[in-house]
Amino acid sequence: MAEQVKKPLKITETVLRDAHQSLIATRMTTEDMLPIIDKMDKVGYHSVECWGGATFDASLRFLKEDPWERLRKLRDGFKNTKLQMLFRGQNILGYNHYADDVVEYFVQKSIANGIDIIRIFDCFNDLRNLQTAVKAANKEKGHAQIALSYTLGDAYTLDYWKETAKKIEDMGADSICIKDMAGLLVPYKATELVQALKDGTKLPIQIHTHYTSGVASMTYLKAVEAGADVIDTAISPFSMGTSQPATEVMVETFKGTPYDTGLDQNLLAEIADYFRPMREKALETGLMNPKVLGVNIKTLLYQVPGGMLSNLVSQLKEAKQEDKYQAVLEEIPRVRKDFGEPPLVTPSSQIVGTQAVLNVLQGERYKMVTKESKKVLMGEFGQTVKPFNAEVQKKCIGDEKVITCRPADLIEPQLPKFEKECAQWKQQDEDVLTYALFPQVAKDFFEYREAQQTKVDPKSADKENKVYPV
Repeated sequence: MAEQVKKPLKITETVLRDAHQSLIATRMTTEDMLPIIDKMDKVGYHSVECWGGATFDASLRFLKEDPWERLRKLRDGFKNTKLQMLFRGQNILGYNHYADDVVEYFVQKSIANGIDIIRIFDCFNDLRNLQTAVKAANKEKGHAQIALSYTLGDAYTLDYWKETAKKIEDMGADSICIKDMAGLLVPYKATELVQALKDGTKLPIQIHTHYTSGVASMTYLKAVEAGADVIDTAISPFSMGTSQPATEVMVETFKGTPYDTGLDQNLLAEIADYFRPMREKALETGLMNPKVLGVNIKTLLYQVPGGMLSNLVSQLKEAKQEDKYQAVLEEIPRVRKDFGEPPLVTPSSQIVGTQAVLNVLQGERYKMVTKESKKVLMGEFGQTVKPFNAEVQKKCIGDEKVITCRPADLIEPQLPKFEKECAQWKQQDEDVLTYALFPQVAKDFFEYREAQQTKVDPKSADKENKVYPV
């Protein structure tokens, strides 16, 4: 057997973003993070994911913190480590499409405030919705990583992934991530997928998964053996369950092999010791629900991400129809098929899930249709891999004209309007972007900030434990 070439594995640490988003509803504060940064900076991580996703909204809404200020403080502390964020393509960090001028400005300001790597994804894998963000990152000399939302279905063949990888390289991206938000990628499929991507592109391949279905560590092992360059992990107190595999476990797994990460277990142990009391406190207060720490194999049966399952349960509870849970789980794949078989990730997972609940509770499919479902079927979110079910589309939107171009082509520049509306609160350029994404939440935060600055006793921060989607 030929001698294996030494290819050290690189690690992205997720504890400051996805790990606490997945396990404690994105409630880690900046003050929680700052004391450990110096140690984390010495590890030699490929990058630390610390911003974007739901952290922006949760910081403003629940923690009464300025997310831009958090980023600047993290940048000051991390002298040697690249900082990474998650960016929802044309949705930025919100739930609607924004005009290109807003996307470009957000990318510019993210990089200016300290982000090195922007991981950009789209819930339909519609590459047109990623173009503006990638070009903007290239222009600002940032690292543009395109994340493909991994899913299963007839359309998602190895050729599909391979061809998409080639298109991503041609678009000017610097690397590719497989974003397996529901833990659907099983070990031997990971081997095939990574090999196909390596055949399709010269770009580095990163793998991101969640432990929800119980296979994630084995999936990483096979992906790395097949040539994956980077994996996402979380320091052990915030690992497993609906989070990522544990950093220390993966470091130990590859120790003494050609993939040896070279990371110091003693240093990682000190970092784990720092986060452990936070985990224990979250369990005591109920912020971390033990349910999210188990294995849920239903993810593989119905392709439903963990967060989406808990949303379904609460919707049915509210309607006093919890006995319909199984029927809703079976309806989700049918609705997904009608809607062109999109990956189930924010916001498509919420849209498909809510429509499935309505179909079951109404006793007739598409008798009642949400405005978001109509938006999907109108093409407002972009193009799905498969066509929509024509009968369902007709029933839901009638003879409305369907959008076939890139949806953002129809949105006029928005920055001047946001600048004008935000003028009375603006204290920094970035405030306009905060307002653009979450107008009401931003307004509440700006008022709180002013009250703090004038030493008036503000309304107490909202501590409602709301779970945020990936």
